[in-house]
Amino acid sequence: MKKILSNRQAIITGGSKGLGFEIAKQYVQSGADVMICGRNQYSVEQAQEKLISVATKDQKICATVADVSLVDDVKRLVFETKSRLGGCQILVNNAGIYGPKGSIETIDWNDWIKAIEININGSVLMCREVIPDFKAQKYGKIIQLSGGGATNPLPNISAYAVTKAAIVRFAETLAEELRSSGVDVNAIAPGALNTGMLDEIIMAGPEKVGVEFYNKSIKQKEIGGSSLARGAELAVFLASSASDGITAKLISALWDNWQNWPDNIAELDSTDAYTLRRIVGRDRDISWGDK
Repeated sequence: MKKILSNRQAIITGGSKGLGFEIAKQYVQSGADVMICGRNQYSVEQAQEKLISVATKDQKICATVADVSLVDDVKRLVFETKSRLGGCQILVNNAGIYGPKGSIETIDWNDWIKAIEININGSVLMCREVIPDFKAQKYGKIIQLSGGGATNPLPNISAYAVTKAAIVRFAETLAEELRSSGVDVNAIAPGALNTGMLDEIIMAGPEKVGVEFYNKSIKQKEIGGSSLARGAELAVFLASSASDGITAKLISALWDNWQNWPDNIAELDSTDAYTLRRIVGRDRDISWGDK
């Protein structure tokens, strides 16, 4: 793998397993120094050992236990990253949970709020903490993990759906705040992944997540989901100088030809393609609904 992230330092939240770990691994293989975090100490330590095994002798691979929904943990995580890695230019907000499963009137409200705190507040807090340094160095990459909840309703998994849609609009808004600062902000839709989160849905059963979503999940488990590697490849691209100037976009790892986007920066920058927008009647050949 080309060392396109050499001399770069990255934070990957939720980097001890699943897609977060795959991103961390590809970052290391691309030459970056990395800091991963997670809420389980054993998982974090195991992931760190695996990352060290694919790193070169001069790379720094750090790990810490942190809950991104807690302000003090976020501050400590960023401080440790800068102290131990020598700086930070890349933030990958990957940490996230499904939250409670079931109809809105039956789920545990505290669990619903916890999903908001981790999936939305955690990403916002991380951005707030790194942005002053990114602005000062006039360079930075913020990569937000989104998903199907951003573009489709997910009955019985409302907290997850709400957070994934909200975080895309936050990424778009933050990108506009940071225009001309040298900081790019984008969101990734990695596809349907076979990770522990899929197992969580299957364990919940059709009575909580709905028969249709449950059957879809069972099928995905049987035939295999989207490639973790493909989502991580997009995360590497968005962390590299090849993507400089690409910002405020929701990018599908599977369906978008993002490798070709650098050749079309001007057009990409002037369009609302690859963003969240309302579909109006005329977009669907409905003649009676719009003025």
